[in-house]
Amino acid sequence: MKKILLVGTLDTKGEEFQFIKERIEEGGAETIVMDCGIKGKPPISPDITSAEVAKEGGEALEQLIQADDRGKAIDVMMSGAARLALKFFESGDISGVLSLGGSAGTTIGTQAMQALPVGVPKVMVSTLASGDTRPFVGVKDITMVHSVVDISGINPFSSQILANAAFAILGMVKGEVPEIKEEKPLIAATMFGLTTPCVTKAREYLEDQGYDVLVFHATGIGGQAMESLIEAGYISGVLDVTTTEWCDELVGGVFSAGPERLEAAAQANIPQVVSTGALDMVNFGGIDTVPEPLKERHLYKHNANITLMRTNTEENKQLGKILSEKVNKAKAPAALFLPLHGVSGIDQEGQPFYGPEEDRALFDSIKQHVTSEAVEVIERNQHINDEEFALAMAQKLVQLMEQN
Repeated sequence: MKKILLVGTLDTKGEEFQFIKERIEEGGAETIVMDCGIKGKPPISPDITSAEVAKEGGEALEQLIQADDRGKAIDVMMSGAARLALKFFESGDISGVLSLGGSAGTTIGTQAMQALPVGVPKVMVSTLASGDTRPFVGVKDITMVHSVVDISGINPFSSQILANAAFAILGMVKGEVPEIKEEKPLIAATMFGLTTPCVTKAREYLEDQGYDVLVFHATGIGGQAMESLIEAGYISGVLDVTTTEWCDELVGGVFSAGPERLEAAAQANIPQVVSTGALDMVNFGGIDTVPEPLKERHLYKHNANITLMRTNTEENKQLGKILSEKVNKAKAPAALFLPLHGVSGIDQEGQPFYGPEEDRALFDSIKQHVTSEAVEVIERNQHINDEEFALAMAQKLVQLMEQN
């Protein structure tokens, strides 16, 4: 019998959790109800009490009630819920997790979900699902369902939405994933719209050589997701074509993957081939979102929601130093490929970001700062999207993986 963990604040959302519980059990699955409420008495009896959750989070529930510090209480319940969810999963007691709530409930519920591996069904019904969900989803496969109305009672609108969430988690846990007969080594690759031809050609070659390729969109969360899978040991080699997230980290764009980007492959001791894809651009939202000091820079409207800013010579010097220092940490064999005729689809003659001087500053900085004997710098008189460049990177990665 499949069991689904229900995580939430029963003191304020007990009626709604009871409704969800009944729909799930009618659908043929069992539930484990975890109460993360603090003060009020739950209208339904949980399988895991709030006192047990608080204890797992490192505090006594009575102390949290006396302290009357909402922020601290949420932190404790987040920690306790996450620890318990992982314990239940590792012991085989649950097949999925569902939660519902406002800001506090969403924070606690998704923290529990983020503790579980990718692939475990996770559904979060939230009043916040139509906004920025990145803090809640993180790098995990969490399904966010917008509650539309506040989660406050069962009515013709909320009943349909909550029932849909119950049916969704039922389908997820009861569905059978087709078995893949042959497990192939996994390669992680990074791509942007403006490096797609390169990554597509490289992926096709690598798949022909017997590898499966996971392609991550280099929009901040994509880079973070890739790094997390590398850290978890899923990945055998990395084709990091598109390192553009470092532009946003350096200058303040919207697609930063954080200061630890480009470190996981070295720490995991796996081969990596790295390039300079889309280091010609910093990403902002619509044109009105570009910070005032930068509005006089070289801007390009990619679409209604994305404005690109050309990186300048000084920024490219810094980017070259950063990339080199990150790749210098590699112990496994690594290569850094430099496309001397342009680093993105709009960095070539006749295109908006064509900048030989800026690119030369980037390439010279890389050659100056790569100091590790494990790292080979390879210059090629090609554009990053040329087939020959893509194939050269893919072939090099295969070579390094066979040597490692």
